[in-house]
Amino acid sequence: MTQSSQLPKNSQLQEISTLEIAQALLERLSISPNDWHRLKSNRKVRACEQTAAALVFLLSEQPEEAQTRLEQATGWLNRSISAPPCPTHGQKKDG
Repeated sequence: MTQSSQLPKNSQLQEISTLEIAQALLERLSISPNDWHRLKSNRKVRACEQTAAALVFLLSEQPEEAQTRLEQATGWLNRSISAPPCPTHGQKKDG
């Protein structure tokens, strides 16, 4: 990629706050409801999601929440946490 093709992106990013960039990253990395069952145990996906959430909380002046999310990301990476079961799994539908 040439330097001239990078300039428009860089200038566009200057118009967006750091918090907005972090929020966009979190949105991009969050597991969508349609992908939840497929990705809920994917350690890399979950660690990325929690790390992005931590960045949003840190930039929003909520360091305790940021630390919690970073600890969760670390747990996904070091395999000390796992996905909980789906809350609706095993429930019978009324009908």
